[in-house]
Amino acid sequence: MKKKIYLVKIGRDDKGITEYLRGDLPVIYPFEFVSCEIPIEFESAFNPLREQYLSTPFLIQLAKKKPKDALMVLGIFDGDLYADGFNFIFGQAEPSQEVAIISIYRLRDEFYFDEERPARLKRRAIKEAIHELGHLFGLTHCWESLCVMSFSHSIIDIDKKHYLFCIPCENKLKKIIEKKFK
Repeated sequence: MKKKIYLVKIGRDDKGITEYLRGDLPVIYPFEFVSCEIPIEFESAFNPLREQYLSTPFLIQLAKKKPKDALMVLGIFDGDLYADGFNFIFGQAEPSQEVAIISIYRLRDEFYFDEERPARLKRRAIKEAIHELGHLFGLTHCWESLCVMSFSHSIIDIDKKHYLFCIPCENKLKKIIEKKFK
């Protein structure tokens, strides 16, 4: 049974986020996390009018290049992502392909003209990684605003919510993992 979740750094410097996630995500998800290099061509996803990257091409490439022993793949990107219908996104998951991506671009304090705070960037990144992986495991958005699975409209929402699941989401996740992955 495949039990590895691959973390793929895409593009420039990720401020050490990929390695941080590799160390801390197993506390939440009982799987082996592996950081690896997968060549992802991302310049074609760039929209010069928006000065942002469309997320879909990343998800397609991650799915095509997913290692054979991968349970899931999570890309970590330092560029500004958007999806159709959204001005920007912090992340996106494609559960049918078992791939997701997060962007640390808007998680960084510098984006909001504030001084860099590496610890806060890590807290925000872990919440987004847990959230997108939650979607890959079959969880949907939660109405409990403090649950990690709640939808984040802004950085304020990310800062407000916990990195843990509410009790109903945690119970649902446990059932999914026990049924499908044990």
